[in-house]
Amino acid sequence: MISKIIKLTFILAFFGIFQMSGQEIKFDGDPDASFENARNLAFNQQRKQAQDTLLFILTKYPDYHDIRSFLATTYSWDGEYKKARKEFDYILEKDKESKTTWIAAIKNELWGDLPYVAIEMTNNALKKFPNDAELLYLKASAQEKTNNPLEALNTLELILTQNPDDQKAKEYKTSLNNDLSRNAIGITSSVDIYSDVFDPMQYYALTYRRQTKYGSIIGRVNFNRRFNENGLQYEVDLYPKIAKGLYAYVNIGLSKSFLFPDVRYGLEFYKSLPKSFEVSLGIRTLKYSTTTNIYTGSLGWYTGNSYLAFRPYFTPGETGTSKSGTLTYRKYRSDADNYLGVALSVGFSPEINQFNINEDAAKFVDLKAQRINLSYYFTSSNKQNAWGTQFGVSHQEIIFDQGNYFWIYSVALSWELKFK
Repeated sequence: MISKIIKLTFILAFFGIFQMSGQEIKFDGDPDASFENARNLAFNQQRKQAQDTLLFILTKYPDYHDIRSFLATTYSWDGEYKKARKEFDYILEKDKESKTTWIAAIKNELWGDLPYVAIEMTNNALKKFPNDAELLYLKASAQEKTNNPLEALNTLELILTQNPDDQKAKEYKTSLNNDLSRNAIGITSSVDIYSDVFDPMQYYALTYRRQTKYGSIIGRVNFNRRFNENGLQYEVDLYPKIAKGLYAYVNIGLSKSFLFPDVRYGLEFYKSLPKSFEVSLGIRTLKYSTTTNIYTGSLGWYTGNSYLAFRPYFTPGETGTSKSGTLTYRKYRSDADNYLGVALSVGFSPEINQFNINEDAAKFVDLKAQRINLSYYFTSSNKQNAWGTQFGVSHQEIIFDQGNYFWIYSVALSWELKFK
């Protein structure tokens, strides 16, 4: 009898503890104060703690939509788009009049790379909020992601019809028009002035570029005046897309002038890596009376509005393998056509010093050289015109008098016009 009483007491105590535990997990506090605390946690990189707090509040206040919407938004920030969609759907089933929820839910689909779903959602939201500028802007973004920039432009025109001074829509329209300008022509002019030995050398290039869905195609005619002689070279550059994060560079150039190699060609593969890194590996070949191969590659890193890259060159020659390299830094402004750059080079490579030679390149690969180049590129307000300026200073060993050096001062100007 005593043992039965003890067992019964134990069972009652166990369930009592279980019940107390169940009571303890229920939220019992000020939801607004706890919500504010969760927001502070989320904005201070303590997202998991914030989400736990928000979920805890929702156990008692499941229809506190601001809390659920913020929880969904934190899921979006973390790339958990399915979790976010579930929370947004819960809210919109009960309240379709919240524009902020529609906007957050549409952004979640855009971030989750589901632009067609985003378009459908914006259409539904626009039934509740006709001609709303924020929703129309999101619709244009989704249309662009589905490779329909013309439809995106039409949507932006609806915004600008209502408010011609909408700066965000105007800038987006300019950007889309720039992307639709798949053709470009350009001119480059440069001169090298030598401190000794050589007269100034002049270089000009006429370029046509077309952007296709397979990648860029660039045709170029190079004109060079050196040693009181003129010469032409014809080049084609291709940048074919191979797969996501992988593309190539293909080049071929032909000339009948001794100022250029008879044939030059290049091949290089570029691969995107995590953390905004990019690597490449390739070869360049210059054919004069003999053939010179240049092996190269690059390691680049995009961080914020900056780009840093290092490119080495390895050139086998008669006296061994020459090693040279270039370190490049760019500070971008509004886009890839607007930046300030600096490049530092050490060593002689026929790839970057090709205009300093006019015969068998392999003879000169052991020359010593140092170079600094400053560049500034900018565009017009409508992005259709692009200009570039460069200024470089080189300290280079004289080809036929090794051990002695001269200075080379280089100035280059370029202009490009984009059109549809």
